[in-house]
Amino acid sequence: MNIKKILKTTLPLILGGILVWYSLSKISIDVLIGYFKEAKYSWIFLGLFFGVLSHLSRAYRWKFMLAPLGYKPKFTNSVLAVLVGYLVNLALPRAGEISRAAVMANYEEIPFEKGFGTIVAERIADLIMMLTIITITLFVQFDFIYELLTKNFDPTKIIIGFIILIIGFYIFTSFVKKAKKGFLLKIKNFISGLIEGITSIFKMKNKWAFIFHTVFIWVMYVAMFWATIPAIEGLHVPLGGILIGFIAGGFSIAATNGGIGLYPIAVAGALALFDIPSEPATAFGWIMWTAQTAMIIVFGGLAFLFLPIYNKNK
Repeated sequence: MNIKKILKTTLPLILGGILVWYSLSKISIDVLIGYFKEAKYSWIFLGLFFGVLSHLSRAYRWKFMLAPLGYKPKFTNSVLAVLVGYLVNLALPRAGEISRAAVMANYEEIPFEKGFGTIVAERIADLIMMLTIITITLFVQFDFIYELLTKNFDPTKIIIGFIILIIGFYIFTSFVKKAKKGFLLKIKNFISGLIEGITSIFKMKNKWAFIFHTVFIWVMYVAMFWATIPAIEGLHVPLGGILIGFIAGGFSIAATNGGIGLYPIAVAGALALFDIPSEPATAFGWIMWTAQTAMIIVFGGLAFLFLPIYNKNK
């Protein structure tokens, strides 16, 4: 293993450790344990139920991507592959997609490159959904966000900055369109692939079923976040807080190994915008992160063990 691979593995873990320390500096361990003891676990399990539904829907949605390629994997193997992928992502970010494709190559004889290609296309659909949720949040919380910005920044500077951003975006896209080599060409190819992936969704045979499951998956993600809030006595979060907290948590998961350390900080920071006290907000972030991480470890571990048993005849 070379230095680059070692750093890719260790640096996120070190960063996660630092973030855990920082988060726990905002709330004592004894107080946090108290919140865990007093939590209403019926709400936590309801949230986990929504999480499980999202995983099952993701596994089922996959068949709509594989069908045009001539493959019809067993639903059980698809579910197990998805769960193993989530488990691997906790240790090595983005490696879960590789392991997921490898599982199907091993047990369903779907060529790795084809299986991986469908997973990339899925991620494009998920990216669109995340951007959609952000857009909805901007509309739902427009007054709040506008007031927050004008309170902390000069409105004239915001308008000038917005105009500069538009002009800069136009200039940047012009350079990208003309790119023939280098980093800009990579961006151009990425955007082309993104557009191709989006249009391919509308060309597939079961496009409406695929779109339904895509929306359902993300509704379940938000529902998992929403359902866990009442687990903490007296914690009341408005709709805007739920959406902004969910988005902040989602970005933290993408930035580190499963959001370790960063998730509670990001969620608490988002809820603080709605004048929610730091202590219960941080405790909620830890409970939410612990619940979904435990679910991935338990179900992912069981999937890893069950795969060879279920496919013992192969």
